[in-house]
Amino acid sequence: QVHLVESGGGSVQAGGSLRLSCAASGYTYNMGWFRQAPGKEREGVAKIDVDGTTSVAESVKGRFTISKDNAKNALYLQMNSLKPEDTAMYYCAADPFKLQIGYGGSSYVRYWGQGTQVTVSS
Repeated sequence: QVHLVESGGGSVQAGGSLRLSCAASGYTYNMGWFRQAPGKEREGVAKIDVDGTTSVAESVKGRFTISKDNAKNALYLQMNSLKPEDTAMYYCAADPFKLQIGYGGSSYVRYWGQGTQVTVSS
């Protein structure tokens, strides 16, 4: 069984930064970050495969960086140059199969955290 707990969300002005953390227990396979804004589908934002390969969505490329500390079994998302459109609930995810960036992949994710809110004001 995998248990994921996110932290680090909050409110920030446009242009600011936040760092999300996800504490994981159990074998965490492939991991990533999804986000869901009100009225929208859950979107894969960034992922890191078990071999360390990372990918991010085009909408956050150059601004968001995903990383993992295997010794601590922790996942991170460094978010810089935040925009109001980044406002959403952010979820940590893990699955035996590779996660999907963008829309359409959230239905197949096996493990989710409870989410942490990120609010960016203009």
